[in-house]
Amino acid sequence: MYRTHTCGQLRASDAGKKVTLAGWVQRSRKLGGMTFIDLRDRYGITQLVVKADAPAELVETANSLGREFVIQATGEVVERESKNAKMDTGDIEIQLDSINILNKSVTPPFTIEDNSDGGEDLRAKYRYLDLRRNPLQRALKIRHNIAIEIRNYLDSQNFMEIETPYLIKSTPEGARDFVVPSRMNPGTFYALPQSPQTFKQLLMVAGYDRYFQIVRCFRDEDLRADRQPEFTQIDCEMSFVEQEDVLNTFEGMMRTLFKKIVNVDIPNPIPRMSWYDAMDKYGSDKPDIRFGMEIHDITAQTKGFGFSVFDSAEYIGSIAVPGAASYTRKELDQLTEWVKRPQVGAKGLVYIKLNEDGTVKSSVDKFYTPEQIQAIVAAAEAKKGDLVLILCGAKRKAQTMLGVLRIEMGNRLGYRDPKVFAPLWVVDFPLFEWDDETNRFYAMHHPFTAPKPEHLDWYYSDKKEDLERVCANAYDFVLNGTELGGGSIRIHEAAMQERMFEILGITKEEADYKFGFIINAFKFGAPPHGGLAFGFDRVCALFGGQETIRDYIAFPKNNQGRDVMIDAPSQIDQVQMDELFIQSTFKPEE
Repeated sequence: MYRTHTCGQLRASDAGKKVTLAGWVQRSRKLGGMTFIDLRDRYGITQLVVKADAPAELVETANSLGREFVIQATGEVVERESKNAKMDTGDIEIQLDSINILNKSVTPPFTIEDNSDGGEDLRAKYRYLDLRRNPLQRALKIRHNIAIEIRNYLDSQNFMEIETPYLIKSTPEGARDFVVPSRMNPGTFYALPQSPQTFKQLLMVAGYDRYFQIVRCFRDEDLRADRQPEFTQIDCEMSFVEQEDVLNTFEGMMRTLFKKIVNVDIPNPIPRMSWYDAMDKYGSDKPDIRFGMEIHDITAQTKGFGFSVFDSAEYIGSIAVPGAASYTRKELDQLTEWVKRPQVGAKGLVYIKLNEDGTVKSSVDKFYTPEQIQAIVAAAEAKKGDLVLILCGAKRKAQTMLGVLRIEMGNRLGYRDPKVFAPLWVVDFPLFEWDDETNRFYAMHHPFTAPKPEHLDWYYSDKKEDLERVCANAYDFVLNGTELGGGSIRIHEAAMQERMFEILGITKEEADYKFGFIINAFKFGAPPHGGLAFGFDRVCALFGGQETIRDYIAFPKNNQGRDVMIDAPSQIDQVQMDELFIQSTFKPEE
């Protein structure tokens, strides 16, 4: 064996033992003729010592060691005179008899420390070195632990883990597909799955009433901190269930994860909120309920008083920011410029300051009497010391802008503590979204989502206003302002599925070509079924107290969808192009 113990294993109770360790040299230093070596593996760090009177060959070898050399070291465990309480192994050290250099290392491009001196791009290029650092090792350990607990919980609930294909047929809706040319079927292409949606429904038709899979999914879309082109889902489906059954099952899973991973008890039951309430109160379908600062409709208190900006608006909304009346004019001007950014989209910002001394100052004083300002303040539910911020516009757009502003103020005031967890179910989404540009309906979730049973009359109506009232039998699991998972009760009857395609403007021919396999399957006795998929990477990041998912993926892509470590994507040679019967029209710029 290369080692008898790991570098994080030995304690004072092991004193006197002869041991062999193997790992990487974190650092070495000479002190008073002695050489001290910190040896690291993924379990921890142990201090090694070569005494001044050790054999010359051993001293010479110890002094030749560089950072990240891979070595095997044998010696006796002794209790340290000066203990290091910051290290798990800080009570002992190994007095060495021998060192065997297993592999030398060139000087690494950055320090392998918790706080590295390497920038993000450099660490991405040498990801295999970055993965040696403790923060990333802790992140991947969290990922591993969560995966184990998920499998154990779902197994206890009679779920079966079943793999589904990666090479499938391209289907409409959702993000862009990644496509793969087929050599054996010239001129045709596979798509990589954005989710196993149709396959898990087919498994329900096949009688596997409880399915799950921790599965890779692929979407060709713009990237950000919590999005990657390839990501992992906890994908689940259940037969003979209603919405309540699904929510109860996965509340249990999340409760188990919180308790076992971070030792936190979450509410039982988890609160629920309709999509309409979420938009009205928080301006988001994934509200962060760790803090208040709810949106209030103040249209009635502000419209019709001669201020043209408000008089021409469909909706005027406000948030009351606690303790922010101390904002200076400069800070308010900066905040006004902030809401004008494209990411927010506001044309301006109106404010009312309720100063601690009882005075009130507003940016629209000349349009409203003091009594009218007080009515606005009351409608905004503001208190002394608060800063009321007001935006207007089309209702949903204005609410969304206020939601973004609310999150920004929550960040500035420190209300979004990553160690505080506030889970929430968002339910009763609209089934359809109307798009004025294309003059058609789109599915809010996906075209296999069932309408609420009580809304079937509207679902089969030809009136646009009726279809806009239909709610989906759908639900999202939201944590701290992030959508961690979502799902729905599915359509399981062929006639209802065909009606969905009709509403979405998918012709019968197109539906038969792209979805004929699942429509036909429904004709063979499909059971009522529903499911849910959690973003596994997001779950890991939030349990680890981070917003970015990259540290919780061993080999992630950057914001341009590139793996700079292996230099992918890359061009392929002409022989491969010819075998696949494809050619590129891309011409790089001179």
